[in-house]
Amino acid sequence: MPVLNRAAELQHEVTEWRRHIHENPGILYEVEETAAFVEAQLRAFGVDEIVTGLGRTGVVGIIRGRHTGDGVIGLRADMDALPLEEITGKPYASKLPGKMHACGHDGHTAMLLGAAKYLAETRNFAGSVALIFQPAEEGGRGALAMVEDGMMERFGIREVYGMHNMPGMPLGTFAIRKGGIMAAPDKFSIKITGRGGHAAEPHRTADPIVIGSQIVNGLQMIAARNANPLRSVVVSITQFHAGTTHNIIPEEAYLTGTVRSLDEQVRDLAEKRIRQIAEGIAVASDAIAEVDYERSCPVTVNHPEETVHAARAAIDIVGETNVNTEVDPSMAGEDFAFMLQARPGAYIMIGNGDTAALHNPAYDFNDEAIAYGISYWVKLTEQRLAA
Repeated sequence: MPVLNRAAELQHEVTEWRRHIHENPGILYEVEETAAFVEAQLRAFGVDEIVTGLGRTGVVGIIRGRHTGDGVIGLRADMDALPLEEITGKPYASKLPGKMHACGHDGHTAMLLGAAKYLAETRNFAGSVALIFQPAEEGGRGALAMVEDGMMERFGIREVYGMHNMPGMPLGTFAIRKGGIMAAPDKFSIKITGRGGHAAEPHRTADPIVIGSQIVNGLQMIAARNANPLRSVVVSITQFHAGTTHNIIPEEAYLTGTVRSLDEQVRDLAEKRIRQIAEGIAVASDAIAEVDYERSCPVTVNHPEETVHAARAAIDIVGETNVNTEVDPSMAGEDFAFMLQARPGAYIMIGNGDTAALHNPAYDFNDEAIAYGISYWVKLTEQRLAA
């Protein structure tokens, strides 16, 4: 079951858009150039309504079908890049030092633009499709900002769908699951205040480095012994800062880390135990531990019925053997979760082939995936808004 002919015809043009976006990345909400490019393309396609500035720098385009209907579905692509120095050496590499599209949001935006052009030409559906171009997915809660700006109510969106490329998955394949598909990515920091002194007299100190090391080890017990082993949780310490020289035991030490969970009860447990373990170990060592725990986006939960709809559209493009409907969830986070809390919908993965990993300075979106992505968006729209 091949991609749609028109999607294949658009491949070259959409690739040029993708590479233009790749050359001109923006971080978080600073995607004005990409948003302006998106707006210009939507106007050129004859999209019926375009609204800018949603969620600060987001763009929404509305295409009305040629058949009567009042249903509205939302299709979302993220636009922001990452603070990384690109090392791909590609001729269309980022022009901006320290900024690059290392997660494929350039490809997501280009594929949705390709679908927009196709749908504006054919309009073979009833009701309307809302094309959502979102800023600040990478830690800025751009999805929440657009939801809080009243996007769902303003356009009457009833269902919402997202898509992300996945390196290591073959081209022409999709993957999805009901329920939690992406984790809640929380972060925490721990400040340990001990008692500094001469390194030759440790008995006169409350050494925050030793205490911090005990806390690091203690936190591993959350996944190993506190959480139900059938409910995944990851607790990782990613920074440990202390001291200034070789012969001084410092007064303070600082730890930071992340918690990834797929269940709200496990999430609550992890936060509670981090506080108990850190504070308990510190008290036992005559020190103080202060824990700052910050919840980011929630678990990305696919709604059952909408997951079936998304899988059906993918199957119609690439065949049943090329769609994994029970993919293992990822412990990475995704702020599309906020949109799925506001409306029923589903989030699907599209194969990016044998490329570097996401968030890697050598990563590049695989342009051969474009026609599959366009076809998926079109097929999903025409099925969910069938006349």
